Amino acid sequence: MTTAEWAPFPEAAARTARGGPLLLWECRSPWLAVSSAVYGGGLGVRHWVLNATVPSGYDRADPEGHVAELAEELELTGQGSGLLTAVDVGHAVTATDSGVRASVTTGVGYPVWAAHERARTEHLVRHVPGTINAVCFSPVRLKESALVNLVATVAEAKAQALSEAGVPGTGTCTDATVVLCPVDGEPEPYGGPRSVIGAPLARAVRSAVIAGLRVRDPRGR
Repeated sequence: MTTAEWAPFPEAAARTARGGPLLLWECRSPWLAVSSAVYGGGLGVRHWVLNATVPSGYDRADPEGHVAELAEELELTGQGSGLLTAVDVGHAVTATDSGVRASVTTGVGYPVWAAHERARTEHLVRHVPGTINAVCFSPVRLKESALVNLVATVAEAKAQALSEAGVPGTGTCTDATVVLCPVDGEPEPYGGPRSVIGAPLARAVRSAVIAGLRVRDPRGR
């Protein structure tokens, strides 16, 4: 995999819609994506991704509709994926490793353990003060199964970073991830943390989360 073979990544643009800040990646050509985002989740071709700041205590019952309204205001076309967070997206940290890129907003006001007693988990679900959102790009095509594996790799790297920083949890109950790759080319078959793309992505996500934990949000998020 040489530099000449890498697909150019779309750059994040800082925008404002519905009164709030957001980061927007618009793709000149479609990218294949896997996403756990509230809008445009699943596996498929995507033309854009956005990560938008919402107020602390956000309780809108239709977050998918909220993202659709943002997309309409921004006049976005084609299929996209949208994430929401109470973190100021101006504090996003982007890390690149071996041609792989991860942009992460890190909010851990109410971290949770993935497996925890039910009563405590249900209590924390009612709070959305942070959220760790990761928007990741691979410079080469991956098999669909490898893309799914990369979501697990992102989660592992995130949990490792939180553990190293002494955060009492593996993430928050509203974390979301989008991983994108070109639609063309010979696909990489694996996405685990020792694979060609998974290993640098794990390092990039870990670095971005650790750096994000050091960023002080003046609003306390």
